[in-house]
Amino acid sequence: MDTGKSQDLKYRLAAALKQCMSNNKVENITVKQIVSTCGVSRQSFYRNFIDKYDLINWYFDRLLALSFQAMSEGENIRSGLCRKFAYIRAEKVFFAAAFRVDEQNNLKEHDFSAIQNFYRHLIRSRSNEELTARDDKLLELYCQMSIYMTVQWVLHGMVMSDSELADLLIDAMPPRIHELFLRLEIL
Repeated sequence: MDTGKSQDLKYRLAAALKQCMSNNKVENITVKQIVSTCGVSRQSFYRNFIDKYDLINWYFDRLLALSFQAMSEGENIRSGLCRKFAYIRAEKVFFAAAFRVDEQNNLKEHDFSAIQNFYRHLIRSRSNEELTARDDKLLELYCQMSIYMTVQWVLHGMVMSDSELADLLIDAMPPRIHELFLRLEIL
């Protein structure tokens, strides 16, 4: 199967998963339901994903890549966060279902890892330096808090606007991380 067809199948499986999520909790959705909804074989599913959580994380990565790409191309963190929250809002059913899961390989853990790694890479590429151990722990703390607030925002109806949430997360940055982002001109 070529890359284009494989990508198309992955997006079709993600659409089938989202359809299943509209009526079921993620824990209750089976691979059998996903492939039945998609009209493909289980073998096709397992050629592309380890399990349904792997599919959830893959789809999230596609959305996250769009907001990270904007930051990598010179937009600041605030605009990247606003873009991320707009994508999440547009996929509200998907994220509300996915963020409720606490099982292994869950989206919250995946989101944390992806964001922390993105910020580390961004800092390295802008400064040509590694974070100190203390700053890395502060970044970890910030990323954990950021995920927590994002999950709360999603699960409680997205009452705040995307920009209000972005501003809140920026205001909550540890001062050393805030100063670092200002110095690197990414805030």
